[in-house]
Amino acid sequence: MALQIETIRATADRVAASHHLDLVDLEFTGGSKHRTLRVFLEKDAASRAEFAAKAAADEEAGLPKGVPVETLSFVTHEDCANFARDFGTVLDVEDLIPGAEYTLEVSSPGLERKLLRPADYTRFTGSLIKLQTFTAVPLDGERPEKANRHFTGRLTTFDGTQLTLDLSAVKQKGKAKKAITAQAVTIPLSNVEKANLVAEI
Repeated sequence: MALQIETIRATADRVAASHHLDLVDLEFTGGSKHRTLRVFLEKDAASRAEFAAKAAADEEAGLPKGVPVETLSFVTHEDCANFARDFGTVLDVEDLIPGAEYTLEVSSPGLERKLLRPADYTRFTGSLIKLQTFTAVPLDGERPEKANRHFTGRLTTFDGTQLTLDLSAVKQKGKAKKAITAQAVTIPLSNVEKANLVAEI
């Protein structure tokens, strides 16, 4: 299955583009009889810009109050259903997931979407994010023993190789609450194990 995942991803990209959608992420989980292929989609950049412009012009658009428009995927149930129908057909015809049955799940990435590519960090600069690093990172201006692996803060800058979080933008919890006295931390992108947006509602 590992050898097929890139082919499946490329196929999902192609089908998504035909529906004016972008593939955000794709996961294949489970084994034997309980296999699940999860696909996360959003409207393509042109469609998102169009929806955002309409939302800015129409205060009655029904968008969630206080949620940054850029974090919305604008994907509808109909978009997901249409994509699932076409993508499922291609998967079956080309036998890209051989063997037993599998479940195909298609949805938006949600308000707490994962940040997976450098472009995501550029796009969501200014947003609250939560991340975990591979190795502990000392806070800006703090001693090495104050290093931590878990951070929540506002992404203030991203230069393509490292990002800076404003930790004062959110109340820290648990051990981090006592450990964090600095206001910012700079982290190399190569040291980010996983990251996601934090919903601001």
